[in-house]
Amino acid sequence: MKYPLEKLWEAVVQCNKTYDGIFYYAVKTTGIFCRPSCKSKTPRKENVEFFFQIKDAVRSEYRPCKRCRPDRYQPTYHPNEKIARDIKRILENEYDQSWTLHKLSKRVGISAYHLQRLFKNRTGRSPRQYLNQVRIRQAKQLLLEGKQNNLEICFAVGFHDPNQFYTAFRKETGASPLAFKRTAKELAKR
Repeated sequence: MKYPLEKLWEAVVQCNKTYDGIFYYAVKTTGIFCRPSCKSKTPRKENVEFFFQIKDAVRSEYRPCKRCRPDRYQPTYHPNEKIARDIKRILENEYDQSWTLHKLSKRVGISAYHLQRLFKNRTGRSPRQYLNQVRIRQAKQLLLEGKQNNLEICFAVGFHDPNQFYTAFRKETGASPLAFKRTAKELAKR
């Protein structure tokens, strides 16, 4: 199907995602090609070239945009989703480590400011809040097993200060670790 150049240009200017997969545009000055929905800065019209196949853009020596990833098969690609998933995976698997925003940002390769904003937008919680949630979930499990005391559990799940542990535990569960353990035992007897 033929599309007039003005229609294609209009889709680029409006970042119209309905045209994703139908055509791609390349910017001569940068050597990059994008999806029509790419949120990168709108190029000058005279610097744009249109392609209907990725292979044609690659053949013309353009490389895929790292922001909108037109080389990915999905019609829409959200790089922030992958970063948020990676951060969650790190915090869930290494909850007992001493994580700061700086350490975490260095690990995933983005600035601490961007990481904080991105993660909170995707999960509704800051990385610290999410980490505390994971740690408290693990602490509850250890409390129910009954093999360790509260202080041992505090350090086992990654807290370095018992006061922080008790505060985070109460905030997440609404009870102290001891009250949580007693309530769980009473419920188990019934």
